[in-house]
Amino acid sequence: MPPRGTHAEEASVSAERQPAVLRSWLFVPGDSERKQAKALGTGADALILDLEDSVDRAQLPEARGRVRALLLAPTRAARPQLWVRINSPQSGLWREDLAALFAAPGQGGGGSGRQGPDGIVLPKVSTPAEVVAVADHLTGLETERSMGGAPTGLLVIATETPRGMLSLPQYPAVLAAAPAAAVRLAGLTWGAEDLGAALGTSARHDSSGKLTFTFALARTTCLLTAAALGVQAIDGVHVDFRDAAGLKRSLAEARRDGFSGKLAIHPEQVAPINAAFTPTAEEQRYARRVIAAFAAAGGAGVASLDGQMIDRPHLVQARRVLAAGGARAKRE
Repeated sequence: MPPRGTHAEEASVSAERQPAVLRSWLFVPGDSERKQAKALGTGADALILDLEDSVDRAQLPEARGRVRALLLAPTRAARPQLWVRINSPQSGLWREDLAALFAAPGQGGGGSGRQGPDGIVLPKVSTPAEVVAVADHLTGLETERSMGGAPTGLLVIATETPRGMLSLPQYPAVLAAAPAAAVRLAGLTWGAEDLGAALGTSARHDSSGKLTFTFALARTTCLLTAAALGVQAIDGVHVDFRDAAGLKRSLAEARRDGFSGKLAIHPEQVAPINAAFTPTAEEQRYARRVIAAFAAAGGAGVASLDGQMIDRPHLVQARRVLAAGGARAKRE
């Protein structure tokens, strides 16, 4: 989890905003019952039931009904979180998507399970004001349905449009002024395909396989903004699902840089993603020793471990490691 707050709080992991670190987010077409059934058994931390790119406009009503039926199905203990990618704020379709997802039982679905999705994935966002508008609409739906429990979360795909990418620095100020929206925000992620189409680029990577400057900037700005907001930074998709070696490199880079999860487009990507973002037993042991060293130091800003001085950034990382390890243990 990224740090947030000031001074001592800046060096702590915010557990109250994000109860679970979700490592793997698997996209699943909203209109395919077969693929949804398979996805439920992949071990993904979250499924993203898609009502946007993978669904033809003519099939959208059927897809909404299929997703709603899954949301209302009896809950199994080991089921992943169920998120839904709705259509973009500019599409004119997102309100209808949400109305279908939050329809009362008997209005497009049956059963006795959850009343709504765990969260909404919001694509092609151009400004943080759009995030606030969707959050306000969710509040209205939840109030109308008398839904208790945690508010429906939001994962924002923040770099799919040029305006969206340029507006990322505005997020902290806008969301600070809209706390009811901010509390819903679970994470930010970035996307290259739609941004590339908008720019007319011929490639996203250079001859060495590295992201070109514009796409590296999108990735980094997303990461920094997520850290500033105290939410998860979720790395974008590795589009070649047959490229296991490339996925492994991408995961190593993502974890190195501070991402805590990754989007997936194929079930075979889930296990490598989960493994990459799960701290090893040795990492967790060392993290506990760091925390114990600070506890023994009686609240001092520095401590000693194995003959070396450690300070607040070490404590931040130790808490982050244990938060990620603890989230895994709860799910398993």
